[in-house]
Amino acid sequence: METEPITVSTPRPVRRPTLVQGWHELTFLHWPVDPDRVAGLLPPGTRPDTLDGVTYVGLVPFLMRDVGLGPGPGLPYLGTFCETNVRLYSVDDHGRRGVVFRSLDAARLLPALVGRLGIRLPYTWSRMRLRRENDVITYTSRRRRSTGRRPGPTSRTVVRTGRPIARPTALERFLTARWGLHVPWHGRTVHLPNEHAPWPLHRAQLLDLDGDLLTAAGLPPMTEPPVSVLYSPGVTVRFGTPSAVSAHR
Repeated sequence: METEPITVSTPRPVRRPTLVQGWHELTFLHWPVDPDRVAGLLPPGTRPDTLDGVTYVGLVPFLMRDVGLGPGPGLPYLGTFCETNVRLYSVDDHGRRGVVFRSLDAARLLPALVGRLGIRLPYTWSRMRLRRENDVITYTSRRRRSTGRRPGPTSRTVVRTGRPIARPTALERFLTARWGLHVPWHGRTVHLPNEHAPWPLHRAQLLDLDGDLLTAAGLPPMTEPPVSVLYSPGVTVRFGTPSAVSAHR
């Protein structure tokens, strides 16, 4: 089936939300990668989504706010915490584009457990902090470890936020206008749709980057600087009802 076009708003409006979230103070870091190198990391029924023959690996730290079930309202305390995700980009046999999370580090235990056990997303409880000084944001993360194990993966990202982007490029739209997740679910793959306002994107400058979250997620080392660094003050997100994806590749 033909892959759906890239659009600044969702092609599948959410009429009955199952989950609400606020994504705030986000930084998007992206590296190009050969689709063959990551195809085996995607769930059955999906393949790498590409732009001009290339797919991308993303590292996205941000502040989650007001997570809640159904139409909301979200929970201001339990539902607010720092998060960092490592992500790939996918398209399924129905032509729906999406995101595949290789890891999600969250600073609050209960949402991490609910995400891992309830939605089958690879959440991990981590120590995390977001600090902003004028136009410079520092995100830090250290995954908590069990007794007797080596220290967990870490991440430190420092960016300077810049001017708003009036007209995002084709690559910037490809990396951010993603209207669903592809998630393994009890032996099959499901697509979980979402909707939100068009991303308010800003230029950003990467000042420092350190850590091993990408390799800990099974991805090849990224030896070059990211080709795309973006910032967004954020959006409010509504998730819809999941639907099955056929399981063959």
